Amino acid sequence: MRALMFTNRMLAFVMVSVFAGLLVAGLVVPFAGMAGAASRAAATGMNTLPAELETPPQPQQSKVLMANGEVLATFWEENRIYKPLSEISPLMQQAQIAIEDNRFYEHGAMDIRGTLRALVTNTSSDNTQGGSTLTQQYVKQVQIGIAKQAGDEAGIAAAQAPTVSRKIQELRYAVALEKRLTKDQILERYLNIAYYGDGAYGVESAARHYFNTTAKDLTLDQAAMLAGLVQNPAATDPVNNPTIATERRNVVLNRMAELNIVTQADADEAKKVQFDPSKVQNYPNGCVGTRYPFLCDYVKRSLEKMPALGNTPSERLDTLNRGGLTIQTEIDPTTQDAAEKAISDNIDPRDPVISTMSMIQPGTGLILAMAQSRPVMGSDAAAGETYYNYAVGGPNSDDPMGGAEGYQAGSTFKVFAAAAALQQGRGFGTTYNAPNTMDFGGQTFSSCEGDFRLPGDWRVSNSTSRNGTMNLVEATSWSVNTYYVQLIRDVGGCAATTMARDTGIELGSSGDVVEQFADKPSFVLGSAEVTPLSVAEAYATFAARGKHCEPIIMKSITDKNGKDIPVPSADCKQVMEPQVADAMNALLGEVMNGTGSPARIPGGYPQAGKTGTTDDNQAVWFAGYTPEVAGAAMIAIDKTNSYWESSRYSRSTPSLKGIRLPASGFWMEGSGGGDVGRNVYAPAMRAYLRGEPATRFATPPADLTRGGGGGNQRQGG
Repeated sequence: MRALMFTNRMLAFVMVSVFAGLLVAGLVVPFAGMAGAASRAAATGMNTLPAELETPPQPQQSKVLMANGEVLATFWEENRIYKPLSEISPLMQQAQIAIEDNRFYEHGAMDIRGTLRALVTNTSSDNTQGGSTLTQQYVKQVQIGIAKQAGDEAGIAAAQAPTVSRKIQELRYAVALEKRLTKDQILERYLNIAYYGDGAYGVESAARHYFNTTAKDLTLDQAAMLAGLVQNPAATDPVNNPTIATERRNVVLNRMAELNIVTQADADEAKKVQFDPSKVQNYPNGCVGTRYPFLCDYVKRSLEKMPALGNTPSERLDTLNRGGLTIQTEIDPTTQDAAEKAISDNIDPRDPVISTMSMIQPGTGLILAMAQSRPVMGSDAAAGETYYNYAVGGPNSDDPMGGAEGYQAGSTFKVFAAAAALQQGRGFGTTYNAPNTMDFGGQTFSSCEGDFRLPGDWRVSNSTSRNGTMNLVEATSWSVNTYYVQLIRDVGGCAATTMARDTGIELGSSGDVVEQFADKPSFVLGSAEVTPLSVAEAYATFAARGKHCEPIIMKSITDKNGKDIPVPSADCKQVMEPQVADAMNALLGEVMNGTGSPARIPGGYPQAGKTGTTDDNQAVWFAGYTPEVAGAAMIAIDKTNSYWESSRYSRSTPSLKGIRLPASGFWMEGSGGGDVGRNVYAPAMRAYLRGEPATRFATPPADLTRGGGGGNQRQGG
C-alpha cells in the first residue's frame, strides 16, 4: 500500500513538473527544449492532439406529459435535466467552486498554485486533494460521456487513467475551452454534467432526487451536501451513505466559511440540519411503475416508429433516452381513471378474463383512454400483472404495439355489412325473412375474386327471440344473425370487409382483413380476431361522418431547445360518403332502444352503438359513440389461463354466460349490452361527456332511411 502511495505521489510530482514546463512554453511553441523523457513524450502527444475537444450536447431525460401537463413518464440514459446558470442557486455555485476549485474565476485552464498545494498535501499525508481545475474536470466528464455513448469501455477507462499523457490531453483541451467559453458557461456545463450519485446526473436532477426541490431553491445545507458528492459520488450519496455524506457536507461548509463565502455561524447552523430520507424522490425510467404504464408503452412504441427521431428503431430510442424531448399527449387522467374504475369495479386483475375499454376522439384520431383489467405492468401473473397491452396488436400482427392477440368481436361487425349495404343504396327498408335458424350450406356468396358456393352445412341461429320478416332497422336493433348472413350474401364479402378495413379494423395477427375474410361469410358475425382499439377506431369513423383517422396519442413533441418535431399524422381521409355515415348513425341509434339499451348514457346525448357476443359467449362487447367520443368495451376469456381447464370450472367449454368470476365475484350474464355496455362502457363514456354539450348527429338522407321507421333516435335517459 505504501509503495502504491509513493508511486502515485511520484506520478503527481512528474505531472506537475510537466505541466509547469508546458505553461512556461506557453502551450503554443514546440516542446523540443523540454527536459526529460516524460516531458518530451508529453510534448509529442500534445502536438498531435486536435486543437479543441468536441463537446456534444449532454444527455437529458425526456418526459411524457398528459393533457393536464402532469408528467406520465420519463426516459433517460442519464437522469439529467439541464438548467441554465440563472436557474441554479448561487449557494450551489459557490459551494461547488469552494470545494473543487476556489480560484476558478482567477486562474486559466490550469491552477499552478492549487496543483502545487495538492501535491504538497498529498506527499506529506495520507489525505489527498485534487489538483484539477473545474475546466479540467469538465473535460474529463465530456470524454467519459463520449466514450460511454459509443459503448467504448476502454475509452471510459482511458479518460480516467492516472497517467501523464491523459493529463496532458485534458489540459490541452481545457486551454482551448477557456478560450472559447466564459467561466460562467463552463460552470453551467459542469454543474449539469457532474454525477451526484444514486442515478442523479446534473444538479437539477440531484436536487429533485435527494431533496424534492429544484436547483434554484437549494438551501445552504443542501447545496453543500451536493457539492461534496462530486469527488466520490458512489461512496458519499446520502441515500446509501448518510453518515459519510453528512461528514463530507460539513467539510464543504467549513471550506465555505474559511473562504468567507458564509459565516462560520451560518455554516455551523447548516450542520445541524439532518438529511431527510422521506423527501427522496425516485423517478422511474421508462413505463414500469408509472400511473398508466400501457399508455406510456404505446407512446414509446409510437416514438420508435418516427423517422424524425432517427433512421432506425435503436437510433430513435437513443434520441428518446438522451434527447430531452417533451412529448405532449392528449391522455386525460379523469377519463382514463374513469375507464379503469369502470373495469376494476367489476373485474379483478386475477380473474381469468381480459377486459378493455378504448376511447377515441372522432375526426382527430386522438386516443382519449385505453384501460384494461390488468393495469399493472410486471411479471407477477398470480397478482394479475402483465406486460401485454390487450387493446393493440401483438408480436404477430402487422402493427405490433405490445399486445397479445386479437379477439373475436361478435355482432359489433354487423355494422360493416350494414354500411356496405347503405353505400350500395340498400336502405333501411331492405327486408328478409329471418327465421330463428337457417342453413346456408350450398348457397352462393361472393368474395373479391367472384362468386363461390359455400360447401357443406352451415347452420346459423339467432341469439335473441326476434325472427321472421324484418327490415334493416329491426334486424340491427335486435342483432338478428340470420338476417345479416343474408345481407352479406347479397352485399358481398368484399364490400363488407373493405368497409371494415377502410374504417380502421386491424387483425390481431398478420394479414389483411379483406384478403383473409372476404370469402368467409362468418365475418359478419364477428369471427375475425381483431384489436379492441381498432374497433373503437372504426366506430369513430361513423361518428365523424365517414372520415377515418388513424389512432394517435401525441399532440406535439419539442426537443430540448423547444423546437417542434413533427408528430405522426392521423392521416384523416373520407372513406365513405357523409350521407352513408349519417344513415349509419341513425341506424345504430335505434340499437340503443334494443339490445343496446342497457348501455345508454344518461344526459340527453344523441348516441349510437352495437352489442357483440361471440359463439359460446367467450367474449362480450359494446361499441358505441356520440359525435364527441367513440368507445369500445370488451370482456373476453383469457385463453392462457388454466382456470378454464381446472376443476373450479365445471363446463366442457369456456363461456361467460351465467358464471361468477372467481376473484371479483362479478356475475356474468353473457350479454354485450348488460355485462360490458352497462358496467364498463357507459360509466367511462359518461365521465368524458360530463359537461359536454349534447351535439346532434346530422340528419340522414330520406332515400336511405325510407321504409325503416326513419331512424328515430331515442335520447339517453
